[in-house]
Amino acid sequence: MATGTDQVPFVNGDTNGVQVTEQGTRKLNFLIIGAGSRGNAYASALEQCRSHYPNRIGAIAEPIASKRKALARKCVQSNESIRLFDTWQQFLEYETARQEKIAAHQHVPDGLDGVFVCTLDETHVEIITALSPLGLHIMSEKPLATTLNDCLKIYRCLQPPGTNTPSKVFSIGHVLRYSPHNMLLRKLLLEDDVIGDVLSIEHTEPVGWWHFAHSYVRGNWRKESVTAASLLTKSCHDIDLLLWLLCSPSQSSSRPPHLPSHVTSTGSLLYFKNGRKPALAGNATNCLSCPAENECLYSARTIYLQNHLARGNSGWPVNIVEPEIEDLVRGPDRNAPSLRLLERLAEDYDSQTPQNKIDRRPWFGRCVYESDNDVCDDQVVTIEWDDDPLPLDNNQSMESRIKGRGAKIATFHMVAPTEKQCQRRGRVYGTKGEIEYDSTTIRVYDFATKQVKVHYPPQPGGGHGGGDAGLARQFVKAIAVVKAGEMTVAEAQKVHVGCTLEEVIRSHAMVFAAEEARRERKVVNWLEWWKTNVERS
Repeated sequence: MATGTDQVPFVNGDTNGVQVTEQGTRKLNFLIIGAGSRGNAYASALEQCRSHYPNRIGAIAEPIASKRKALARKCVQSNESIRLFDTWQQFLEYETARQEKIAAHQHVPDGLDGVFVCTLDETHVEIITALSPLGLHIMSEKPLATTLNDCLKIYRCLQPPGTNTPSKVFSIGHVLRYSPHNMLLRKLLLEDDVIGDVLSIEHTEPVGWWHFAHSYVRGNWRKESVTAASLLTKSCHDIDLLLWLLCSPSQSSSRPPHLPSHVTSTGSLLYFKNGRKPALAGNATNCLSCPAENECLYSARTIYLQNHLARGNSGWPVNIVEPEIEDLVRGPDRNAPSLRLLERLAEDYDSQTPQNKIDRRPWFGRCVYESDNDVCDDQVVTIEWDDDPLPLDNNQSMESRIKGRGAKIATFHMVAPTEKQCQRRGRVYGTKGEIEYDSTTIRVYDFATKQVKVHYPPQPGGGHGGGDAGLARQFVKAIAVVKAGEMTVAEAQKVHVGCTLEEVIRSHAMVFAAEEARRERKVVNWLEWWKTNVERS
């Protein structure tokens, strides 16, 4: 069913084309909403797990035609079609009508099993609450939403009234849980007990000097008023990682989570502001007209054209600046990609530009010292736990009751100007030893033996150290066992997704509590904050 010159077997969402499926076992069928970098990442992740869990991308919803068609070309399989929609609302109308026809006993095309929501953070609440009545399993890119109230709206819409379990499998893009590295780290801490009880952990996320400028100074996530704080948009899965390691019990344990007692945070916008602007730059607001460009680390021409496009990379971050760049690279005019990229970088705003026009898009050629960014580029969060032994039991010693539930401290540091880009590192201090980790190794030191053992977890490739593929695999597996009748949704959620809805809300709530602590320069009592802001809201 090719359309026009695209030579891609897909059908548009407003046609009556019927999807073609392979004979035999029906593949799990997915919709991807948003064909940007994360939509493409999960499409690749689904492909990686296809040999074990047959699946296909049967539909794509994306308003930018070039992105929509490019992802369709990437995802299409032989003898199959992909249904394309301009918007997720168009899909909603289509699927609602399809289900009404089913109720009327009419013949309809095959439906979808699940959806990957890969749109801008502030759109998640509208999309998920609208799609939840359709009965689809849902994976949402992180963060869940940009406000606590919206997170709670999503939480409530995913659970039938009067129950504590979701009606369908739900997963969140906390990909750090699913990398082989972090899965081994958690096993060493919680199951193998290699350093005894954890007393403290120091965890750092180095964002990367130009990456922060791209996404959080010039890009979509630069303003808290438009999206959210950088602790949420960039580091919510680091906070989730810490709670997963120190709060959530091992899967085989029936113990309740060891909940934090207090949280505090400090941080601000240290560097990317007007006071840091070089004097030579004068009144320039755009790199392409700046007299200091040749000396500036953050020259947009250098970052996007010289360091990426000129070296053969037309993917991220270049395709974020110009979504059609990859089509131009495949075209006949060799100069067209660089000319188009420079045209985009030259775009700027001034005092006469309407504020809503400035806010609703990124400005990748804008001077990093003249941007309208306000999110933190350096932040520290400290989470504390008190001793919380299990209730007294005559058959348990105090040592057993407090195992894994002793007082401890976690410190998280998000920092922008770094050599490493999103390659986390940290140390865990325990009663019997110490662990040092980066993105490739885990070094364990035993106090008693004075021996060191270094672990080298598998590096499967793909995003987040294999975390993207791991998350997609576990989401697909959970759906597969539910559809086969092998597990209930609640069982599959716990065993395969490994993250309950309550854990999703807890880690997001911790970010909002930390932000309140930072803004008001106070220590937040976690249990009181949770009761006031989550349970009673």
